[in-house]
Amino acid sequence: MRWDNLADNPDETTKTGTGALFAADAVTTRTFDTPEFRGITFHEVRARSIVNRVPGASRMPFEWTVNPYRGCTHACVYCFARKTHSYLDLDTGLGFDSQIVVKINAPELVRRELASPRWHGAHIAMGTNVDCYQRAEGRYGLMPGILTALRDHANPFSILTKGTLILRDLELLRQAAEVTEVGVSVSVGFTDPGLWRTVEPGTPSPERRLNVVRTLSEHGIGCGVLMAPVIPYLGDRPDQLRATVRAIAAAGATSVTPLVLHLRPGAREWFMEWLGHHHPHLVRRYERLYADGAYAPTWYQRRITRYVHELATEYGIGPSHHGTPRGFPERDERRTPPAASEPTQLTLL
Repeated sequence: MRWDNLADNPDETTKTGTGALFAADAVTTRTFDTPEFRGITFHEVRARSIVNRVPGASRMPFEWTVNPYRGCTHACVYCFARKTHSYLDLDTGLGFDSQIVVKINAPELVRRELASPRWHGAHIAMGTNVDCYQRAEGRYGLMPGILTALRDHANPFSILTKGTLILRDLELLRQAAEVTEVGVSVSVGFTDPGLWRTVEPGTPSPERRLNVVRTLSEHGIGCGVLMAPVIPYLGDRPDQLRATVRAIAAAGATSVTPLVLHLRPGAREWFMEWLGHHHPHLVRRYERLYADGAYAPTWYQRRITRYVHELATEYGIGPSHHGTPRGFPERDERRTPPAASEPTQLTLL
């Protein structure tokens, strides 16, 4: 394994200017024979840096990230971060789901780097590569130390998660919100239980995630929902979208931001293999829909967005406003829309 390789993105640079985040002699590999961690291998590393700059070419609406983990036991078949495992010569399929890199010194590094005279208090986004509240966090408990450092330095931050463990840190979030800007978003792309069990098998159910939104709101922490991904032909029927937006509104979300499935290299191969096994009749339709690259056509993205925003207005919530944290790239609206006849291929009409 290439433990001395790059950060979460091969073009990503750290605040200190060093490319390698950890060295081979700083790795301890562990397994735990407990039901929740059976079959999972943890690679504990002492990172050299933790506050990382997003590549300049990225369309992310933030510049700095903290990612205490690599790999994710959520096992979402569409996860765009799968390719990052290849930078360490790790498998981007099952390996991404079961070979988890843990930066065990993340809290002390965050505190040290925020205290540097070169740091000027920029917004830091978390949960943007893999979930910082995935199952491993229950054992390693890195986030309380990270949040405490951010609170103590009054440094603005945001969190995107599918995990319910964030409620463990509710008091720290409240304390941080008293001294700086704190944004929290929960990812809920659909409420269909059958779809959830097959495409997000390691995540808490959509219902439990919406309960996180409800609980945070009841404690004075506004929480938006990233409605992602909307999965073509499987989760995009009008009744499915309506049910999801209705549930999001009932949970007290401050905003809802729809995002259509995108399939980057690394994730695309794994998703298409899953699709061929579970829904072989859709493979050709996906090949046509994503023929131009990782993103669905602009007309499709706009149609989903428009309909979700109409539903949000109907149920009394609005689309996300500027600055709402996101964990996925913004929609690609630069390509020329297809001919007017092409939308007839879609489920949502």
